[in-house]
Amino acid sequence: MTDPSPTEIALEARLSDAARLFSPSAARNRDVIGDLLAGLLPPSARVLEIGSGTGEHAVSVCQRRPDIDWQPSDPDAASRASQNAWAAEAAPNMRPSLDLDLTRPGWAEPLDGVDALVCLNVIHIAPWAVAEAIAAASRTLLTGGGLVYLYGPYLEGDATAPSNIGFDRSLKSRNSQWGVRARSDVEALFADAGWAAPDRHQMPANNLSLVFRRRSAL
Repeated sequence: MTDPSPTEIALEARLSDAARLFSPSAARNRDVIGDLLAGLLPPSARVLEIGSGTGEHAVSVCQRRPDIDWQPSDPDAASRASQNAWAAEAAPNMRPSLDLDLTRPGWAEPLDGVDALVCLNVIHIAPWAVAEAIAAASRTLLTGGGLVYLYGPYLEGDATAPSNIGFDRSLKSRNSQWGVRARSDVEALFADAGWAAPDRHQMPANNLSLVFRRRSAL
């Protein structure tokens, strides 16, 4: 087997550049998310990310923590291609992206155990069944003292930011199954799956990071 020629290497680089997608919102928050997650994940953590989007958040964490094993996923082919292109460019500890659609029965059956489930900016632009699927999978996929990390906007009763109320209306006008989720509903869902009340981290632009850990045995 011969080594690739300079022309072939240049072509591969151009194809990789073309596949990589960029998100303005990811550019604004990837560092603060990366810093937080880098401090939360245990050594050599195996991470499954649900709905990895462009892949920029995964790269941000993987660059901070080269010891971790990060499995991105997405039901969208262009997003998976972007994740793989970002990984080839900047994050060798990212695995090839998986085609995971949480609305499909049995989506988690082929997966091995992981130390963390990560989901960023997904549950408000997906049916509530996706949040239910993440909670259900957390019962079996998470090993030992694993954690679930959810990032995004939430409704918090009278304390809800006006921008999140407007965002909720906008999402529902586009798709009746979408919407900014009530934090109390999300916490109740994961409590039913065996998780303690989450650590709550205030993030930029009225977003929250919710970090769920196993409920302590009595």
